[in-house]
Amino acid sequence: MSDTAAWLGGIRSAWLSVFAYVLFGTYIGIGALAYDFNFSLAWVIWSTLLVWAGPAQVILISTLGGGAQLIEVAIAVGLSGVRLLPMVVSLMPLLRAPQTRSYQLLLPAHFTAVSMWVESMRLAPQMPVERRIAFCNGLASGYMMSAMIATVAGYYLAARLPILLTAALLFLTPMSFLVSIARNSSMLVDRLAMIFGLILGPVLAFQNVELDVMWAGIAGGTLAYIAHRIRSGMQ
Repeated sequence: MSDTAAWLGGIRSAWLSVFAYVLFGTYIGIGALAYDFNFSLAWVIWSTLLVWAGPAQVILISTLGGGAQLIEVAIAVGLSGVRLLPMVVSLMPLLRAPQTRSYQLLLPAHFTAVSMWVESMRLAPQMPVERRIAFCNGLASGYMMSAMIATVAGYYLAARLPILLTAALLFLTPMSFLVSIARNSSMLVDRLAMIFGLILGPVLAFQNVELDVMWAGIAGGTLAYIAHRIRSGMQ
């Protein structure tokens, strides 16, 4: 199998995945949101390409459109992207072959989003190690094609989309991620982390705790790890 065949196989896998269609719905909402804040079509297309994270892009559009200072926007978008760092750290060793150079990992690192990470962790181990980078780049390219087309469609449909529908489309992404993570959680520690996070998230949000999602993830993951260690010690 050549790199080109692996890349095309990644694109095919992307379009066979539910994530391609969830992202399509989400980015229709993002395109409509950008239109409502009077950003140009070229600007929102470039933001989709360069930011490549739906929640961060919503933050970028809404804060800039709302008149926030650039430093505040940069901090908010940067903090929202921190959640992807553990995904990059866990995925890169899976892609690295003995002959892989560091610069070859830059593109898949940029492409790493929840959708790409979930499917790469599921499908990449089935590929020869020297073809995994090309496959994951193809997988992400397929998802980005869906997002780009939807961004343009949402931008031009914005005047006809009810606000409630736009909000519902943006909600598709977190729900699909939750379902996929639940499906791929094969170990007890994974399930515990998800359960603790689902319990703590609403509690922290109700208490108006800043960075509630981040703290729910840290606390939920830590509690799950402690429970896992205790259970392992008892066996």
